[in-house]
Amino acid sequence: MRRPALTAAAAAVAATAALAGCSSSSGGGTPKLSVSGAYVPQPPLADMAAGYFTVRNTGGGDDALTSVSTAFASQASLMVTTAAGAMQGTKDLAIPAGGTLRLAVGGDHLMLMGLRGGRPKIGQQVSFELHFAHSAPITVRVPVEPATYRPKD
Repeated sequence: MRRPALTAAAAAVAATAALAGCSSSSGGGTPKLSVSGAYVPQPPLADMAAGYFTVRNTGGGDDALTSVSTAFASQASLMVTTAAGAMQGTKDLAIPAGGTLRLAVGGDHLMLMGLRGGRPKIGQQVSFELHFAHSAPITVRVPVEPATYRPKD
């Protein structure tokens, strides 16, 4: 009689382990995000600028950048660049598990409109608060760089 109970318990443990294996292989882990290379090129206009940075996800779960808030501008929009080179707004940008989201010149970027305080000066620091679908917000200090600046990252 004890044998069927042990067999049922062993089957339950095996089923639980199999389900856990399935969920971890489908990206069900936790994202682990870090931000690097953030900068704003000094804009030619006093009311609009772009922001660039890299978000790395070394965790086991997917995430997405959903918005950016900043006191530097009245509006911050996530933008994608299409294959034809056109820019369009998007509600989020994917950050896959073990992957990278790179906002860069000529590609996806952050559009900053309604700059508060006018055209920023080179060397000035601004703050961005990045908001994600699953992770806690990350605040980054962002330098204003010359328009020709390109990070080594």
